[in-house]
Amino acid sequence: MEFTLEQAGFAFLAAVIVIFSIMTVTTKRILRAATYLLFVLFATAGFYFQLNYSFLGAVQLLIYAGGIIVLYVFSILLTSSDEDKKAPLRNRRMLSGLIVSIVGAVMCIYLLLTHCYPPVLFTEGEVDMHAIGYAMMGTGKYQYLLPFEAVSVLLLACIIGGLLIARKRK
Repeated sequence: MEFTLEQAGFAFLAAVIVIFSIMTVTTKRILRAATYLLFVLFATAGFYFQLNYSFLGAVQLLIYAGGIIVLYVFSILLTSSDEDKKAPLRNRRMLSGLIVSIVGAVMCIYLLLTHCYPPVLFTEGEVDMHAIGYAMMGTGKYQYLLPFEAVSVLLLACIIGGLLIARKRK
C-alpha cells in the first residue's frame, strides 16, 4: 500500500487533534486548555483546506480559532480569581468519567464503522457559496435554519450568563 503526501497530512492533522484534545481536557490550567483548544481548531481548519473547502476553512480560522478563543480568554481573565480553588476529583468521579468516555468512544467508533455513507455530491472543485447559503438558511429537509437559530439563542444565553457572572464578581 502506497502512503501519499495527502494521507501523511491527514494523519498529522488527526494526531494533532487527538493529542491536543486530550491535553485540553486533562490540563488543570484553564488558559492552557484554551490554547490547546486553539490548536485543535487550527487542525480542523487544516482538514477543511485539505478537502478543498477553502470557504469553510477560512470561516473556521476567523470565527472559531480567532473570535471564539479570544472570547474564551477574555471571559476567563474577567471571571477567574485567585480565590477560586477547585477541589481535586475523587477517585469515584474520575472512574465514572473514564467509563463514560470509553463508552462514548466505543459508540462513536461503532457508528463510524457501521454507518453507510451516501455518495459525495460535490466531486469536483469547491462548493459554491450560494449553495452553502441556501443550505444554511433554508427550511427544507437537509437545510439548517432551525439549528442555526438554536445556536444563536444558545450564544446569546452564554453572553448574558457571562455578563451576570462578571457583574456579581465586582
